[in-house]
Amino acid sequence: MNANGQIDWSELFFSAEGRSPRAPAWLAAAILLGFAALYEALVGDTLHWLTGWFVYPPLFYCGACVLSKRLHDRGRSGWWAALILFSIVAVWPHPASFLDFLFMVVLVWAVVELGAMPGEQGANRYGPNPLTAPIAA
Repeated sequence: MNANGQIDWSELFFSAEGRSPRAPAWLAAAILLGFAALYEALVGDTLHWLTGWFVYPPLFYCGACVLSKRLHDRGRSGWWAALILFSIVAVWPHPASFLDFLFMVVLVWAVVELGAMPGEQGANRYGPNPLTAPIAA
């Protein structure tokens, strides 16, 4: 969020630095998952193998940035985003095996940890609380 309290979308999607409150992170995650689902629905199997190499890397990068910022807000390392993204890939579009059950546990943890729990109060090692208004000098 910028100094005006508005969401800086380019920073949210393209930078893993800093912290993000829940609402913008939820919205960004919905946008990314919606885009992936729309892409899967519109592109056939043949075209998927050709175009997926151009569509998924930017989606993963943006997802890693959004997840990292939210993890930072909870006081966690952004590297946990790798486990969350790997779990999404493992169960997409639907879980099919027992191992997928374990990945679903990771995703449930991520939803509770990042989607339901508030960020740390005050500043942490990743930056100031994004919900507190900056003090004018």
